[in-house]
Parts: sequence; C-alpha cells; structure tokens
Amino acid sequence: MELSSLTAISPVDGRYRNKVKNLSLYFSEWALIRYRVRVEIEYFIALCELPLPQLSGVNPDLFPALRKIYTDFTEADAEKVKSIESVTNHDVKAVEYFIKEKFDELHLEAYKEFIHFGLTSQDINNTSVPLLLKEALHDCYFPVLKDMLAIINRYAEEWKDIPMLAKTHGQPASPTRLGKEIRVLQLFPPCRESGRGRNPRPGEFQGLGGCGSGASGLSGRILPPGVRLL
Repeated sequence: MELSSLTAISPVDGRYRNKVKNLSLYFSEWALIRYRVRVEIEYFIALCELPLPQLSGVNPDLFPALRKIYTDFTEADAEKVKSIESVTNHDVKAVEYFIKEKFDELHLEAYKEFIHFGLTSQDINNTSVPLLLKEALHDCYFPVLKDMLAIINRYAEEWKDIPMLAKTHGQPASPTRLGKEIRVLQLFPPCRESGRGRNPRPGEFQGLGGCGSGASGLSGRILPPGVRLL
C-alpha cells in the first residue's frame, strides 16, 4: 500500500496531514536525522574552538561550509544516511559515516576521527530530541497558543458582565460571570508556559560511561561531566 489518508496508520499522517504538515520539519525521521547531523557538526566546531590541540589545524573559515551540511540537508541526504544504516544497522553511526563523507569533500580527511569523538550515541539523541522539541514549541506551538490566549482575553472582556450560575458535580452552586470563567483558562499549565520559551529538557554530553573522560584526556584538562549545550 502507498501512503494516503486512507492507509496511514495515524490520523496525524492521514486525515489531518494538511493541518500539521509543518511539524514534519521537527518530528519526521528526516528531521531527526537532520538534527543529529546538526549536533554532530556543532560539537565538532565546539571542539575546534576549545581549542582541542589535535584540531588546531582546522581553518575556522570552513565552519560555514560545515554548517551547510545540516542547513542545506535534503531528503536525498537523509536517504543516503538510511542507505548507510542498512549496512551499519546503527542509526547514529550512519550519521557519523555520512558526515565523514562530507569531510572528504571539504578536504578535512585528517580530522574525520574527531566526529563524534568521546561521545556515545545517546549523547546525540539526548541533545537532538530536546533541541527539536524546543524549536517546534518556539516556531509552531507557542505562536498558536499566543493567538488563542488573545482570543480568550477578548471574550473574557466582552463577557465580563454576563451573569451565569456556576455548578459543582452538575448541581447549582454559586453565581459567577461568564468572562471570569473564560479568563480562568489562562491559568492552565500550557497557557502559563507559553510566554517563557524555555527548553523543556536541556541536552547534555556525558560520553562513554557518563564521565566525559575521552575528551578530557586529549584536551589535557578535566572537563566537567554533562556539558550543557541548550
């Protein structure tokens, strides 16, 4: 079967696809691969900027070209990663090999082994997923919620003098006003969080065994475990 509104497993990809298709930029497998590539690239650049002695020969002028690997990431690139994964049987390792091929194109062969250096796959996932959640909330969810809060405020003001009978357990309880009851919706947790823009879960790198010892050893200093990135 080919994917359609009738064959999709989830209504999100079927009946309601036209309503949420912009979320593909954050929650599709293409998006997850792209975010993994982004984290790997930014981590490599961060190692260069420490600077890690072994990466002192990397020209900072190449950083924009490195970032283009994820800013210009295409569906064909994702297909390439999936093709590599069919051999490695490891999704994050496939991303690493994909980036190594890009390093060859940029004549950075001598530095390929510092891609994913000192990390475990879960470090990449622990950072990619919070980052995509953060940007999905900022770009998609909070703007809609802000519009909804504006509508709530407008109705609360328009209806502030309309009396109504409040009920509890379905039984008449006490008099109130419709505007006041509508305004209560602003106190729901999703609405209270809408203006804060905070990341729901920070990402961190802990390395193999959770101690970050690999990067610490080569840099000649002890780096604190759990380097915060977001």
